Amino acid sequence: MPIFEYRCSECGEKFETLVYSSSEESIECPACGSIQTEKQLSLFASSCGEAKGVSNRSCGSGGGYFT
Repeated sequence: MPIFEYRCSECGEKFETLVYSSSEESIECPACGSIQTEKQLSLFASSCGEAKGVSNRSCGSGGGYFT
């Protein structure tokens, strides 16, 4: 069950929710109840380091390399 990030078009609330199936069902905003929500691009899904302006570094798990 993947967790997706959403933003409500009505109130601007950003939230995460578990999605139980691959079907595109209406996701309700927990703040205002609107179903006018948009799936957001998660930073976790982005290329490693690009979100922080770091390039040419490996994305290995573990290692503990910090700048």
